[in-house]
Amino acid sequence: MTDGNYERIVERISKISGLGKEEIERKIEAKRAKLSGLISKEGAAQVIASELGISFENEKLKINELLPGMRKVNTVGKVINLFPVRTFTTKKGEESKVVNLWVADETSNVKVVLWDTNHIGLIETGKIAVGTTIEISNGSMRDSEIHLGSFSNLKISEENLGEVKTEKLFRKKHINEFKIGESTSVRAFILQFFEPRFFSVCPECNKKVVQEGESFSCGAHGKVLPEKRSVSSIVIDDGTESIRAVLFHEALLKLGFSQLEDLEKFAQEKENFLGKEMLFTGNVKNNAFFNTPEFIVEDVKEAVPEEVIAELEKH
Repeated sequence: MTDGNYERIVERISKISGLGKEEIERKIEAKRAKLSGLISKEGAAQVIASELGISFENEKLKINELLPGMRKVNTVGKVINLFPVRTFTTKKGEESKVVNLWVADETSNVKVVLWDTNHIGLIETGKIAVGTTIEISNGSMRDSEIHLGSFSNLKISEENLGEVKTEKLFRKKHINEFKIGESTSVRAFILQFFEPRFFSVCPECNKKVVQEGESFSCGAHGKVLPEKRSVSSIVIDDGTESIRAVLFHEALLKLGFSQLEDLEKFAQEKENFLGKEMLFTGNVKNNAFFNTPEFIVEDVKEAVPEEVIAELEKH
């Protein structure tokens, strides 16, 4: 199992109970055997934790100890990124607001979503800004995000965190373990490669531009001389499942394509990648058109044989 959730649960049980990891894993395997393997290792670990009287709720946790599905999450983190407040209309026709931010501690970082107007007010009035340390109480984990509703608490913390982890973290997973909203990495084979599509972006902010007659306009920078970008889809498979992956211009260049606009040359070059094993890192998103998960690739590189062997020897 490549997902770090299982290892983190075992680590947490060991830390609280004082039992060794090997003993805990024996209990987990015994529980799975008793249930004829009908429960995952992660699920069995949660059961063992419960039997040992260990609850992951209501305890202040480090960010790298947070697990999908947790309720009553308490943690402290420094705001490292803050997005504009968005207004939307609910199904009842009422106007509401939401804001996303990223918080970090010395162990990791996590996306936080605020739905309560009182919490959002702290952002709008500038009381919480980038660099502010905040304390979160009674949040809930939805996939890999902390969501705060009206029953959650958010306040400024006096805790001094010092250096925090600001770089994006990718956890290794199998494709059949992918969950929407996660940042992950996977070693997989390229099964299919589709022709690229092209679009124009603003040279200042890299956002798509709108064509107005013979000129192009950016919402933030007005009329601009656009730059051409490309995007292509591939199908990757790691032996557990396959998924559609999307590679934008920079990822295609990292992969090694040199002639993106020459479709004949592109067809020749893509043959070099079909059936090749690569290491992909990116984000799992929901494709709104097909309502299926897709993998937005941020980085791609060749799978180094020595690293592959070392990883296989761990299992």
